[in-house]
Amino acid sequence: MSTTTVLTVLILCGAAWTVPYWLPPAVVRLREWVFARVNGSEGIPVPGPTVGMDHFERVYADPAADGRSRGAGLSDLFWYWLAPGPQMHQEHLEPGERYRTVAATTRRVLAIRRERADALATAATRRVLDELPADRTSHVRLRDLMMPVWAEVYHELVFDEVATPAARALIVANADDVVTALKCLGPRHMHRRDRLTRHLRDRIEAGTCPVTLPPPFSTQDTAWYLQGAFFNTAIVQMSEAMAHVLLALATHPELQHDADDDALDRVIDETLRVYPLFGVAHRITSAPITLPTGLSLPTGSVLLFNYPAFHRGGAAADGRFAPDRWRTLARGDAHFIPFGVPANRACPARGTAPIMLRAATREVLRRYALTSSASHTRSLPSRGPAYLTPPGHPGPGRLRLAAMRLRDRWADVGRSVRQLVFGTFMVVDARRKRLCTTYFEKAVR
Repeated sequence: MSTTTVLTVLILCGAAWTVPYWLPPAVVRLREWVFARVNGSEGIPVPGPTVGMDHFERVYADPAADGRSRGAGLSDLFWYWLAPGPQMHQEHLEPGERYRTVAATTRRVLAIRRERADALATAATRRVLDELPADRTSHVRLRDLMMPVWAEVYHELVFDEVATPAARALIVANADDVVTALKCLGPRHMHRRDRLTRHLRDRIEAGTCPVTLPPPFSTQDTAWYLQGAFFNTAIVQMSEAMAHVLLALATHPELQHDADDDALDRVIDETLRVYPLFGVAHRITSAPITLPTGLSLPTGSVLLFNYPAFHRGGAAADGRFAPDRWRTLARGDAHFIPFGVPANRACPARGTAPIMLRAATREVLRRYALTSSASHTRSLPSRGPAYLTPPGHPGPGRLRLAAMRLRDRWADVGRSVRQLVFGTFMVVDARRKRLCTTYFEKAVR
């Protein structure tokens, strides 16, 4: 074999070995380019060149930043991901009487005492963890592990009864399909979502659903509302949040020792700061907004509020995961809006979610030590692989952790390509279907 051939083989081997390091970031950049080309230049990034970090909350809270879907081409993509019934999704309703009625209904469902919120999450977590073997270490995907927990919690909040296995399976299948599509890891499977819609509609028609919307909302409207608000967004966001919290604990094992409620609250706050659940929230201005700088944002501007960028500013501007910062750091001094800005459609679960997250985390730590060597990113594409070890049993050991790290790194290669393919298809398909645009075109006829 010639020297040239040997060098070529060595170069190819080296390139192949480094694929996990350079291909995923390259695919991410390519995917962002595709999204930008397909969606056009619509949108004003906040913070950004036009609206700086100092004016983020001021602009977000402005009464004119109240449009949600109508007038933004980007909305077609979100409606596509959130189907069926995106026109009844609380976060995508335009301001007005319909939105006020739906939002008031959601607040009534979530208006529970702190003790009940804690008890619901604790009981559901116990039931799900009881399904794991108690005599050996389990390898789990944390998001998959926690999704049935929140399916049970929100089923009980809506129906005032514990979910049957069949109902839980319907809810989990729907939520998993939505979040998988949102992350561009697979196409939509509308038959999985439609099964839940029919189940909800049947219960409403049978009079066994305590939560309904008043006229002129129809039974179908109510089914879509329940599916979007509680059995889609609530479950997806809480499952993602729990996966982030538990993965942070798994990769910082020192935080698992003597973790009382105050310590858990600090871990949860720091997790939501470093890995915010919301990426970019868009709002459409219904009137001009004048900045303190004198610049005016015209009516119809699409504002793209970037939560991760905002969280990286202010008094907690570093990228370290350091829960103890919250011993002395006041929320008001940090750029920290884990549940949105109160003046502009803040998350309706902001009162109950932290309590439930703490209760579920407390129950997991009561039963297991968590370990993981997987990478931890805000998008959580790997669904949070981790080992759960009961007390008195050996943990995974260095070899298994090294294998987990290697598997996770190489799996990222396939995930990246999959996201590029499915993401491109769904962006194009969403523009072709024009769900949001068509809906509002029909509304004005």
